Amino acid sequence: MTASKFLLFVSSLAMAGGGGYAAGTRGLASHINKVFSEQALGETMPQATVPTGRIVYYRHPDGLAEYAAAPRKTADGRDFIAVRESEDVTFDTVKKATVAQAETMPTAGERKVLYYRNPMGLPDTSKAPKKDSMGMDYLPVFEGDETDSSVVKVSLGKLQRTGVKTATAESAVISREVRVPGTVTFDERLVRIVSMRANAFVDGVADVTTGDRVRKGDELFHFFSKDIAKAGAEYATELRGGGKPDLDVGGALQLRNLGVPEETVKAIAQSRTVPRSIAYLSPSDGVVLERSATTGMMAEAGDVLFRIADTSKVWVIADVPEFDATNIRKGAQTTVRVRNLPGKTFEGTVDLIYPELQSQTRTAKVRVELSNAEGLLLANMYAEVQIASGDTALVVAVPNSAVIDTGDRQVVFVDKGEGRFEPRDVALGARGDDVTEIRKGIEAGEKIVTSANFLLDAESNLNAALSALTADEVKP
Repeated sequence: MTASKFLLFVSSLAMAGGGGYAAGTRGLASHINKVFSEQALGETMPQATVPTGRIVYYRHPDGLAEYAAAPRKTADGRDFIAVRESEDVTFDTVKKATVAQAETMPTAGERKVLYYRNPMGLPDTSKAPKKDSMGMDYLPVFEGDETDSSVVKVSLGKLQRTGVKTATAESAVISREVRVPGTVTFDERLVRIVSMRANAFVDGVADVTTGDRVRKGDELFHFFSKDIAKAGAEYATELRGGGKPDLDVGGALQLRNLGVPEETVKAIAQSRTVPRSIAYLSPSDGVVLERSATTGMMAEAGDVLFRIADTSKVWVIADVPEFDATNIRKGAQTTVRVRNLPGKTFEGTVDLIYPELQSQTRTAKVRVELSNAEGLLLANMYAEVQIASGDTALVVAVPNSAVIDTGDRQVVFVDKGEGRFEPRDVALGARGDDVTEIRKGIEAGEKIVTSANFLLDAESNLNAALSALTADEVKP
């Protein structure tokens, strides 16, 4: 072989190698191998498997991610390639999910397929079977499923990862402590006014001043009244003439109508004489709030001579905001504390809710009645009042965290079992420190979600949005 022929042989080999490399990189090697195997090795290799089964869908001839449920042509006029059941190859994970779904769902022949949704939960649907960019099959949505589209289905593993917790709706009393300021005042029913029913001269006043405590029956002052002396003389004459000392008839009744104490009337009945000066006795125990009586003064009928308040019971007038006033009931238990008595508490009840709101502060006045046997509470003291608000009747209650309040609607998720959660629109009632009243939507004994319910709400809204798409709105 000459040198020129040798060089020509080497260059031919180089060109063949380069051409083979280019063919391999352009996918031509597989085609050449296929032709070679069919022609040269056809006698020893088995024939390629013929696709079997029904046509599942049609794919793009160039392998693009375009599919169709019916025969279709590309933009340049080529036919889509039919894919039969034996050729429908998916990833193992997708195949397992499809098999598991087929075991729990009726076949397409039993129920009509409305559309196919994205397997990753994205807002993308298709009227025909389709694969996403990862090769995962779109999941069918059957007729009837759309009516329960808001129900969220979560796997057990995902439940643990998201931290979903449940509780049971129970019948309970909704109660919440309302803390408001208050002021101590006298019980108006226990304040006594001392005055004369007839004109009289005050002969002398007892050593009693404003702020002193008096007991029932203590002498407050002595007086002389012409009208009372005349009525007393007639009563004494009546008794000396054989009349009976009945306090409810005759002269005795006239003396009592003039304001003469019962003890003085009994004394006239025993002595048959009228004293020149009559003692006026304290009508009750209490503190002297006002003393107007002065020795030697002329007291006309109706003049206030003393004002005495019984402090064994007092009131606390609390200012309750308008929002909380509707939840407070008469008879509710209260606890009162005052700053100058640290560590001391007073227990009482709500005696009255005043039927008006203060226009400037938008608060309602609530009256609390307290026992003050020790006399520690003084009028006009500032106090801190804790009132148990809410009704005493049993109502359906759920933990506060179970309620999703968007402002427009209130939702509670109900655990239906097997990882299924149903959103329920509810009507709320009173709200306590830990629980909220459910007036409508939830029954006692139902399991409700108390944690991670916002994640379930987001999933439910997505499902509802997908199911709202009609067949005309879905694009392949």
